[in-house]
Amino acid sequence: MRTQPMGLRETMPERSSVPLLELLLSHLRIGLLSFGGGTSGLAYHEVVVRKRWLVEAEFLSGLAICQILPGVNVVNLAVYVGQKLRGWTGAVAAATGLLIGPFFVVLAFGILYGHIIGVPAVAHALAGITAAAIGLMIMIVIRGARQSRTLAGPLVAVAIAVAIGVFHLPLVPVVLVGAPISIALAYLTRRRDA
Repeated sequence: MRTQPMGLRETMPERSSVPLLELLLSHLRIGLLSFGGGTSGLAYHEVVVRKRWLVEAEFLSGLAICQILPGVNVVNLAVYVGQKLRGWTGAVAAATGLLIGPFFVVLAFGILYGHIIGVPAVAHALAGITAAAIGLMIMIVIRGARQSRTLAGPLVAVAIAVAIGVFHLPLVPVVLVGAPISIALAYLTRRRDA
């Protein structure tokens, strides 16, 4: 058994004992309660803080891997968590739970969109949801930066964010330049520490 970081002394449950239905329902909750980039923050809260299925380092490592894989990051993350806890059946349960709720919500919103878009309360609610998603994403970035052993990784991330967000440079070329730099810095840091 492993213990939770940051002072929590309770032990984690046996991974094979996590029921598939609970895995599906937890990811259904994540899918229904989060939007966009905030999904990773809610997934962290659900999987690491609330359920204690993974320790923080495992979650952040999985999140990093999921962000470089093709596909939607949060779906990749659900597959990672499900597979880590219950193998391929857990991966299917987590991905299904994550996707099924939003699928029906999007269908319902598509039907209602024309009727509710002019309502000021809806615009204000969407602005609030956007702010919450940004806050959750900032929390994940800060936690990831704290796990970094050097300033190189966070500095490359900030440089990429500034290049895209401030200077409006195209995403693909910026990532194609930034990723090798980040990998080289990580390799040099690991080699130096070895």
